[in-house]
Amino acid sequence: MSKKYILGVFDDEATLVDAFEKLKDKGVMPVEVYTPYPVHEILEGMPIKTRITHAAFFYGLFAALGILGFLTYAAVIDWPLRYGGKPFNAFPSFIVVTIVATILSITLLTLFTFSARAKVFPGKKAEIFHERATDDKFVMVFDKDGIANDSESLKAILTEHGKIE
Repeated sequence: MSKKYILGVFDDEATLVDAFEKLKDKGVMPVEVYTPYPVHEILEGMPIKTRITHAAFFYGLFAALGILGFLTYAAVIDWPLRYGGKPFNAFPSFIVVTIVATILSITLLTLFTFSARAKVFPGKKAEIFHERATDDKFVMVFDKDGIANDSESLKAILTEHGKIE
């Protein structure tokens, strides 16, 4: 890692949330917070919000329309089978295939979108800030360059609120 970081390591969720709220009030935001489980106060308080749910919705919408269009074209327009007096446009038979293929499309496209946005790919060397970051410790990561003039007060606030490392 070429950048310098300041870490605040906590034993429990309550001290982490207290320190996070105090720092947020002072206008100092961490780059990242690593927790063993989701902490909703931290998720709501972080400035970076995800739009992956919007992407997944549009993937599903376009996949369902595309699959229905393909099934209609294949079964009704290009190769209609007329037998036994039954209608060749059997739309209800398309529903199950459309649902399953839409779920598959949403899953794969959202996975690829997340992987591309998070820059996660096979062979990438992971940046590990603390060896127990998501095991049993709560870790806040601050960019040292972003808070160069305020690092002592940051360390004081972290220590005041139960920082163990």
